[in-house]
This record gives sequence, C-alpha cells and structure tokens, in this order.
Amino acid sequence: MNPSEAFDGDIDLLPGYAIRRLQQIAVGIFLQEMAAGGLNLTPVQFGALQVVALQPGIDQRTLAGRIALDTSTIGGVVDRLEARGWLQRRRSTEDRRARLLHLTPAGQQVLAQAVPGMLRAQQLILAPLPPGQRTQFMAMLHTLVTQNNEWSRAPSENPATVGRQGSTIG
Repeated sequence: MNPSEAFDGDIDLLPGYAIRRLQQIAVGIFLQEMAAGGLNLTPVQFGALQVVALQPGIDQRTLAGRIALDTSTIGGVVDRLEARGWLQRRRSTEDRRARLLHLTPAGQQVLAQAVPGMLRAQQLILAPLPPGQRTQFMAMLHTLVTQNNEWSRAPSENPATVGRQGSTIG
C-alpha cells in the first residue's frame, strides 16, 4: 500500500494488519510444533529460555530488553518458567536486589527438546515463499523491525541485531 493512496476500507491491504495476522499464524504454528513434541511452551517462553541459556546469570531487566518485553511482563514469564522448574532466580552477590537467572537441568532439557520443533515452525512459516525469496523476506523484515524499534512499547535492546543481515531457516 502506497501511503499516498486513499484507504478503501480493505484492512487486508494494511501492513499492520497483515503483520498481526502473520504473528497469530506464527504463534499457532509454533504451539502446534511444541505440542507435537509433547511440550507446552510458548514462543516468548522459548525466547527467554534461549537467551538465559546463552547468557547464564542475566538479570531479569536485561532479559526483558533482549527479547523486547516490558519489565512487568517478563516478571510473569520468569514466574511461570520458575514454577515449572525450568529457570532459577539467584540473588546477585554484587546487588542484593537483583536476581540472576539460570536454567535448571530440566530447563536445559526442555530447551533441547524444543529446538527441533522451533526449527520446523520457522520452516513452516516461510514454506509458502520460494527458497530464493525467504532470505529477501527475512532481510526486509529485519529492516522493518530494526528501523522501527524505537516505536515499540518495549524496544529491543539486542545489540546482536544491529546492522545484521536477515537470515532464514530452511
């Protein structure tokens, strides 16, 4: 849709609407793949586990910034992961108010079990595109996300994505 065009009322042609629908579809595919593997795990929970696995001892606020969630939402996510025995909060020796996050052995096992389903979900999401367009789509999507990050209610603070080219699974 060209911004100078008049809106004809068809919401299916609006990029925001299409992105929201794609998010719904992506979550549905992810949940389906997790269920097929016998797991009850959401995309946000997977992201939190993955970041903690890569950065053991990360604090909750930094985790929120890495996966672009507000600090109140990440609290509930961490609570649920801790209640399931997948994540553990430990008091920081440097700042007694801070809680540092670590995967438990059960959390490491769940994460390892989840990866194949997560990868299948990514392939299914991109499957309608010809292989040559998947990389192009991911690069464009990455540009939209990084260039519009400041507009988010919970901007990503992920330095690994700055200036990075889009990649694709599958």
